[in-house]
Amino acid sequence: MPRPSAAPSERTRVKRMHERGAYDRARIDAILDAQPLAHIGYVLNGAPFVTPTLQWREGDHVYWHGSAASRMIETCIEADVCVTVTLMDGLVLARSAYNHSVNYRSVMLLGRARLISDPAEKETRLKNFVEGMFPGRWDRLRAMTPYEAKATTVLAIEINEASAKIRSGPPGDPDEDLMQDVWAGVLPLEVRTLPPIPDARGSVATPPEYLTRFKIG
Repeated sequence: MPRPSAAPSERTRVKRMHERGAYDRARIDAILDAQPLAHIGYVLNGAPFVTPTLQWREGDHVYWHGSAASRMIETCIEADVCVTVTLMDGLVLARSAYNHSVNYRSVMLLGRARLISDPAEKETRLKNFVEGMFPGRWDRLRAMTPYEAKATTVLAIEINEASAKIRSGPPGDPDEDLMQDVWAGVLPLEVRTLPPIPDARGSVATPPEYLTRFKIG
């Protein structure tokens, strides 16, 4: 059964270039799953802040973690936040400076950040985070100590008030510009993994298979 569309409130409805807006969960989920890097927007002492971190999606929720001493984490607990995730797919070169653009896929989530307070659930979420990126790694790691568990906080936001904004394709030059003597088109961009660099202090030299399969995008 397809997931329902996220609710495009007045805060999340795409107004500028509204034709690029998307509210179906399939596209929202696909973008969240393709890019672990997120930016968390919040207000601290009356001033706006945006902090980068890693996010992961499980069903209808997005999670992120951080140090229990982090001011971002402390400020976001049970507070309204904005979570954004963006993939940059290409630079769009037009025949005028005005019509240059970017091909991208982005998601914006609004809502109240919930603290994962149950220790068992927190460990499960962290395990899912690691396993989602590197399948099979969690069970090979040293177990988390009580200190490490206490020092780590996990927050969640429900995918409820959300929207995606997507641009793809060539430049949108008007017909009268098409004969200009200047190159126009798209310079594609991608994130790619390079050969793993082992820690020289360790004894395991052969990279695990999941590193060769790792991909963003």
